[in-house]
Amino acid sequence: MQLKFFIFSVLDIVNAEEDINKFLKSAKVLEIKKELVHDGDRSYWAICILYLESAISDNNVKNKIDYKDRLSEVEFKLFCKLRTIRKQLADEDAVPAFAVFTDYELSEIAKLPEIAISTIKKIKGIGSKKIEKYGKKFCDMVTVSENEEDRQNIP
Repeated sequence: MQLKFFIFSVLDIVNAEEDINKFLKSAKVLEIKKELVHDGDRSYWAICILYLESAISDNNVKNKIDYKDRLSEVEFKLFCKLRTIRKQLADEDAVPAFAVFTDYELSEIAKLPEIAISTIKKIKGIGSKKIEKYGKKFCDMVTVSENEEDRQNIP
C-alpha cells in the first residue's frame, strides 16, 4: 500500500480538483482522509489517499470491453436485458452486480441458443455456487422477460 498527499489552498480548488481526479482515475483507492485546515486566507485542504501501488502502472490498467462490438445486434440486445435481470438479483441480495454474474459471463450467456441451468453452468467462471444461488431464479426471470416481450409484439 502507498500514500499520496494533496495539499492545496481553498482559493485554488480548480487546479487541485483536476490533479486529484486524474490520480483517482488511475489508482485502486483503499481509503481517503481529508481535513480542512482553517487559517483565514491561508486555509487549505489536506488530503491523504491510501492506494494499491500496482494499480497506478499503465500496464495494469485494464481496457474496458465494448460488448456492442463483440456481440451481434441480437446478442447485445439480450445482453442488455440480462444486465437488468442481474441488477435486480444483486439488489435483492445487496451485493455488487459482478458477484451475481460478470459482464463476460453475461455475454457468453447471450450467445447461448437456450438459457437454462444446464447451458449456463458450462460457461467459464460460473461455478456450482453461482448456479445454486442464482441459476434457477435467473433463468426464470429471463423466461418471464421473454414472455413479456412476446406479448408486447402481438399485434
